[in-house]
Amino acid sequence: MIKVLFFIPTLGHGGAERVLVNLVNNMDQTKFDITVQTMFDVGIYRDKLNKGIKYKGGLKWYFRGNTVLYQLFSPKQLYKMYIKEEYDVIISYLEGPSSRVVFGCQNKDIKKIAWIHTQLNERKVAYKSFRTKKEAEDCYSSYDLIACVSQGVKDSFYETFNVDCPVRVMYNTIEAKKIIEKSLVVVDDIKFSDDKINLVSVGKLIKVKGYDRLIEVVNKLIKEKYKIKLYLLGVGEEKGALEKKILEYKLEDSVVFCGFKDNPYKYVKNADIYVCSSYREGFSTAVTEALIVGTPVVSTNCSGAKELLGYNNEYGIVTNNDEESLYLGIKEMIKSKETMNKYKEKAKERGQKFSIDETVGAVEQMLEEVVKG
Repeated sequence: MIKVLFFIPTLGHGGAERVLVNLVNNMDQTKFDITVQTMFDVGIYRDKLNKGIKYKGGLKWYFRGNTVLYQLFSPKQLYKMYIKEEYDVIISYLEGPSSRVVFGCQNKDIKKIAWIHTQLNERKVAYKSFRTKKEAEDCYSSYDLIACVSQGVKDSFYETFNVDCPVRVMYNTIEAKKIIEKSLVVVDDIKFSDDKINLVSVGKLIKVKGYDRLIEVVNKLIKEKYKIKLYLLGVGEEKGALEKKILEYKLEDSVVFCGFKDNPYKYVKNADIYVCSSYREGFSTAVTEALIVGTPVVSTNCSGAKELLGYNNEYGIVTNNDEESLYLGIKEMIKSKETMNKYKEKAKERGQKFSIDETVGAVEQMLEEVVKG
């Protein structure tokens, strides 16, 4: 049996955290002895781990500025602080802080994998968790394998880091059957508009998700007399700034903050269009889930968008990654019922391509290969 540790900052309400739980819950426990450990013992997904998956929490509270504080310690010190057992494989399941901790492993018999979930072509973002660029490159070079969630993430990793280790694309594990089942639950706490086109987006209310420009787009379309309403599912530090913008544009009746939803799928299924307005993504879990439930998608061209929606807009509309292009893309989608219906059917078609057996099987095979060397 292969003893595996998945190490991640938290099991909070993020796409990577949800995907990790999907993955470990579907791995073969007769072949793998699985532990999930967090740097901070917080997050709603802690209770979603199946029986047989071991969980170890870290610090009992999460605090802002921890990245700067952790840079006072060497990776070796951080590793000793957190990881007390020995494993066959240790996986840092997010780029940055957890990768730096696992970098501190001194046991050459333990294989290490770094999982990258977002584009790291902005150097400020790529090196944020490290003392220097050199430390970042030394860190990733120490790994036996880098796993990237899309080809775009892989390309951006190569652009940013000069590392001498294998880099492989490993697509996210999505529980399609469960998502479809949950999407059929009745929505009874939100009233979707009967006389408007309902747009929805799911994600943390943080800058990288681009909700500031999405609100600008909504304002512009409403000024042009398009009847639309936007529902944002998520929580985060940008909510105050977004609310201020909504008040400024008098959009209180046109943009709804729904908060975090444990079952976002039923809302996405009942909306007319799913919008991904992100500046940066890895391989959008939320877009994948929208396709699975058959909701038409408009997405900015962040990593993974064309892999999901087609290189010629076969399964959804991919726009350039700027506000004007996003506006034109949403406008194209909403201009006719025929367009929306076409992409609704295409979303359903594309959504059928996501198989747990295939993605989990690929991860299990990768782990076996890494251990065997």
